[in-house]
Amino acid sequence: MAIILGHEMGHAIARHAAERLSQQLGAQLIGTVLAAGLQGSAYGNMIMAAFGLGAQVGVLLPYSRLQEEAADRIGLALAAQAGYDPHVAVGVWERMAKLPGQRPPEFLSTHPEPESRLVNIKQHLPQAMAAYRPHPDPGDTPLPSPHEITGPTR
Repeated sequence: MAIILGHEMGHAIARHAAERLSQQLGAQLIGTVLAAGLQGSAYGNMIMAAFGLGAQVGVLLPYSRLQEEAADRIGLALAAQAGYDPHVAVGVWERMAKLPGQRPPEFLSTHPEPESRLVNIKQHLPQAMAAYRPHPDPGDTPLPSPHEITGPTR
């Protein structure tokens, strides 16, 4: 759970949603200008289709995969700093790689293949381990009762 939450927090910390919005707006602006310039052209529709495909496969999807890799790296660091062993991420992505079902080819996906993620995670494990300090509480301590937290009720 710490690996997945760390990954999602990594997206928020790196402001990936804002970056994606900016990229999409930029691509739309360029597409609008291009469409206006091609108005009346016999090849306008074909050029616009090529632009859309090129922008998606050549810019937006690869950048999205880079953001996923960055979120994985940040998530490893966050988990380590919170006292969770970052090596657990290897098991998470090994299990993800074994899930049934078909995936699109990586170049058509917003996310890297689990196997690619494993390579990147293993590459960044030494850096995450440098920040790892096991939490002194193994996690099996019972939660305090409400009156222990707030004091006796009046």
